[in-house]
Amino acid sequence: MDQSLSEQKLSDFCNRILGSGSAPSGLRRLSGGASMESWAFEYGGEEFVLRRLPVGISSDDEGLSGIPLATQADIIDLAVCSGVTAPIVRARLTPEDGLGEGFVMEKADGETLPHKILGNPEYAEAESKLTDQCAAELWNIHNIELEDLPDNLEYLPPLELIGKQKDKYDEIGGAIPIYEYAFRWLRENIPSDHIKTLVHGDFRMGNLMIVPSGISAVLDWELARLGDPVHDLAYLCTPSWRFGHYKKVAGGFDSAEALLTAYARHSGKAVDPDRFRFWLIYSTLWWGVTCLVMGEIWRSHGDRSLERTVIGRRVSEVEIDLALLFEEILPPETCTPLDWHPPALPANRGEIVYDELLTALGEWNQEIVQPDLKGHDRFQSKVAGNALGIARRQASYGPRFQAAAKERLAAIGFDHGQLCTRLSQGDIDAQYPGLWDHLRLSALERLTIDQPKYAGLKVALSKWSQ
Repeated sequence: MDQSLSEQKLSDFCNRILGSGSAPSGLRRLSGGASMESWAFEYGGEEFVLRRLPVGISSDDEGLSGIPLATQADIIDLAVCSGVTAPIVRARLTPEDGLGEGFVMEKADGETLPHKILGNPEYAEAESKLTDQCAAELWNIHNIELEDLPDNLEYLPPLELIGKQKDKYDEIGGAIPIYEYAFRWLRENIPSDHIKTLVHGDFRMGNLMIVPSGISAVLDWELARLGDPVHDLAYLCTPSWRFGHYKKVAGGFDSAEALLTAYARHSGKAVDPDRFRFWLIYSTLWWGVTCLVMGEIWRSHGDRSLERTVIGRRVSEVEIDLALLFEEILPPETCTPLDWHPPALPANRGEIVYDELLTALGEWNQEIVQPDLKGHDRFQSKVAGNALGIARRQASYGPRFQAAAKERLAAIGFDHGQLCTRLSQGDIDAQYPGLWDHLRLSALERLTIDQPKYAGLKVALSKWSQ
């Protein structure tokens, strides 16, 4: 029992609100964080989850993201009434309970980890239903009347959303050419009309509880806000949320066309493909900026966890993702084949070199350290292995990739900084001689270092190779 949550206070609360007269049992922490907690427990023959901010932390405190827990509970109530498969909120904490801010909801059964669901025969029936079920859940969310929603939900029109992300990117010091191109493209292709509904904000695999027969709960409502309903559809299709099943655009389980057709069937409204593309590119770029933010949080000592630095290197995944998305609309003559192949590791001789030291350290971690670890410690060891792999590949490939990029930039006529500025200002476009080849080659090189097993890399190599 974690002493940060008073068992007696929880018992008093349950007896007063839920009223069986028994004591809670099986109390256990489900997810961590300095400012948000989830606790599972049993009471009166039922299973519950307590979502709360710890005592002494307010939802107004700086650094908290998302809507307040009280607002989340209100939205979940409305969603359930609208037909959304969400856990029922059974009780809300008050200051007198001494348990912090939060609420108690029924615990949903099922699995959330995409790698345990997608392609698993045990979940084949569920996977076959996901397209229709996701479309239905999203329509039930979007169909909630605006006047019924809490007054404190934020609405930002697309231009402000883009500006907010660009401000974060610039503040961190982002300088990635294809990101600059994407920001400019988004500003120039904003949908002409604004549609405003409730949006979940984080509707994707990983936030859906799934049993073998299908969805058992839509979870994680902290990013709910007012926005364009097509944003939710596109977010589910973001490349990073396909979890290795890259060509199955809708969440790693189906095509985007099938998802949009299912949504039109439930809503009675066809989805404009251009609007969908806009939000898909926005969501993809949003994840890239989020990766930059993760690294900056570590750099500023906000959270020194190793995982944040590894996520911070995932910006190169988004470079590949954006390039593949833009090639769907660029003129075919811009997207010529590339003469590029993944380089082989050098056969070293003489003194031990740095990539060999890093290789040895990675092998020691995997073969000696990791087998004796369990739970979160084992996960951290795997993250450390990923970090060592990135450093090893940088030592091996970095100098030659840097030299190749410098040579390409010289041929284009700009240095890296000038290229970013020209793309941001719209002085040049993808048809500028040598530019698109440089952006694609840079993405291939960087991702080969950062995450050579990323599914999008294989797709890009297949499409771009001569």
